[in-house]
Amino acid sequence: MFPSHISLSPDIINSNTSSDTSVAEGTSVRLVCAARGYPKPLITWRREDGRPVAVSSATQVTGEALVMQAVVRHQMGAYLCIASNGVPPSVSKRINLNINCE
Repeated sequence: MFPSHISLSPDIINSNTSSDTSVAEGTSVRLVCAARGYPKPLITWRREDGRPVAVSSATQVTGEALVMQAVVRHQMGAYLCIASNGVPPSVSKRINLNINCE
């Protein structure tokens, strides 16, 4: 007999994932994305417009949290958290980041 191997495609857990967020310019922001699946999904972060996540201000761009320090207005926009584990399909959630400028 062969051992059974169960694979589950990723699923984003909305109740544990950030919704649209507003912060003041110059403050820090932490966006969270939780996912389940087997094997455990890898979370990556991208901007919806294709521009790179500003790595100079982001302390983490993979994993469940995207943390950005001292955000500025050009970082405002839609961010995608993408969960993938090699079992199709990958899934994503869009989180809008609004930055209140003075």
